[in-house]
Amino acid sequence: MKLITIDFETYYDKEFSLSKLTTEEYVRSEKFEIIGVAIKVDNEEPVWASGTHEQLKRWMQREFVWSEAMVLAHNTMFDGAILSWVLDIHPRVWLDTLCMGRATHGVEVGGSLKALAERYSLGEKGTEVINALGKRRTDFTDEELARYGDYCINDVELTYNLFKKLSRGFPKSELKLIDLTLRMFTDPLLELDRSLLEEHLTNIKEMKQQLLDTCGVDKDVLMSNLKLAELLKSFGVEPPVKISPATGKETLALAKNDEGFKALAEHPDPRVQTIIAARLGAKSTLEETRTERFIEIAKRGTLPVPVRYYAAHTGRWGGDDKINMQNLPSRGANANKLKQSIIAPKGYTIIDADSAQIEARVLAWLAEQDELVEAFKDGKDVYKIMAAVIYNKPIEEITKDERFVGKTTILGAGYGMGAMKFQAQLKSFGFHMELEEARRVIDVYRRANNDIATLWREAQIMLERLSRGEGSFLGRAGVLEIVPEESGIRLPSGLLMRYDDLQAEESEKGLQFSYKTRRGRINIYGGKVIENCCQAIARCIIGEQMLKISKRYRVVLTVHDAITCVVRDQDVDEATHFVESCMRWTPPWAEGLPVNCESGASKNYGSC
Repeated sequence: MKLITIDFETYYDKEFSLSKLTTEEYVRSEKFEIIGVAIKVDNEEPVWASGTHEQLKRWMQREFVWSEAMVLAHNTMFDGAILSWVLDIHPRVWLDTLCMGRATHGVEVGGSLKALAERYSLGEKGTEVINALGKRRTDFTDEELARYGDYCINDVELTYNLFKKLSRGFPKSELKLIDLTLRMFTDPLLELDRSLLEEHLTNIKEMKQQLLDTCGVDKDVLMSNLKLAELLKSFGVEPPVKISPATGKETLALAKNDEGFKALAEHPDPRVQTIIAARLGAKSTLEETRTERFIEIAKRGTLPVPVRYYAAHTGRWGGDDKINMQNLPSRGANANKLKQSIIAPKGYTIIDADSAQIEARVLAWLAEQDELVEAFKDGKDVYKIMAAVIYNKPIEEITKDERFVGKTTILGAGYGMGAMKFQAQLKSFGFHMELEEARRVIDVYRRANNDIATLWREAQIMLERLSRGEGSFLGRAGVLEIVPEESGIRLPSGLLMRYDDLQAEESEKGLQFSYKTRRGRINIYGGKVIENCCQAIARCIIGEQMLKISKRYRVVLTVHDAITCVVRDQDVDEATHFVESCMRWTPPWAEGLPVNCESGASKNYGSC
């Protein structure tokens, strides 16, 4: 199979650019224009071509066998969209050095072609693109176009040489996942129900005004931190706080750039969203903005699903292109409308399968908390079992509220959560528990799951040794490998989860650890390491399951621990059985881990 490295140069101006628009908006716009393209086949000399879209399409389809080619770019979501949507070219495999760079060096390092080329001493990225601002293809002189071609050819050479560096030892299964992830965007199948979206938008705007009227919120309340904090409390929302850099004391975090405040814009309660939007002077709530964006996409065509490969420290996928498919709302009277607007093409059905309690299962298995592993394996109600221990009563007498406490304990206390945080978590679900009772529940959990608590301590010791560049071990044998020379943990995928520049500092509470990120230093401790590991292991399993499913059916989306695929209507029963069997399969390295799933099938994503 040929490796074709490619890079497009396209028209942009101060208002029409990828810094102003999403990739989907930009490439599908009537203003979009290819200035030229550089192409390199295997190790041959690159060529530069410029012409109309039709001329480029004819030349490229004639000169290269795309159906048997691997196409490589840096940010293939962009270049691949042009190939697929504009030129109707569909290669056999997609590759991407941007994705590979994130997986190799972590999401906290610079992933631009310039940064990675400098990191590997491959050469310098040019600056000729700056001179192309506002210039259409016919505005270039022959000399200017030749210089632009040289710039583009240099980018292709850098990308090709970067791939040679990054591909050494890069897991083949992860290359397949990169291809699968990119294909969700470059070769979209899902459609959008425009009439449903437009109806939903009208309802949102009416509801927003009704909410503001009902809340009786005026400008004085919105602009006063104390009054706004009281209003949030009346909705059962604890106002976010921060440590003031000026006083060193705790204060309300209600400034527009405060992370806690920004998080409220995505709060499941539409009243909170509305008030935060009004506070910012915004015209739209998050729900309005998303719905409007979906409507505009629907006008242009199918839904390219932008899912970012290796978006998180743990390797999990994330949202991209300003429509976070990982975080579509699921609460509220009309919250599911966005999901319901995502529909299968005619003659097809959507199947969505979600791993059941996968993190809790991985935690019990990794810690070798055998009785909990067996309970999961036997299909027992582990939430009721936990509640029975907490309340010291028979399982059959456990109430709904008591089971809820058992569930929150199993899902929340497994990473060393303290009583105050546990109390706050229960409160966020509308359940009040006194602090002393929360302390008792946490203590009961830790005594009942001693092997899990031991795993936190192992992780704390591992951090201490890793900060000194020493080896260690963590959890079930043969699953995780501590790599001191890389300051990280090698995952079953073969990739590293990094804690760059890990440092230890003495404090009143003992050694405190932190590692370096672009956002500054992040504190890390044993329980958090275990949370990272469990999420990363779950991601490894989901990735392998996704590849198994993709051999038979088209995977179109992954959200957290769920996999979504599209199948022909006549194959729904057979496909559901196959997808569920894949989701209950574990890789050889995860022997004994009892995974399970729930699935649903529907013509729309929201009803699965």
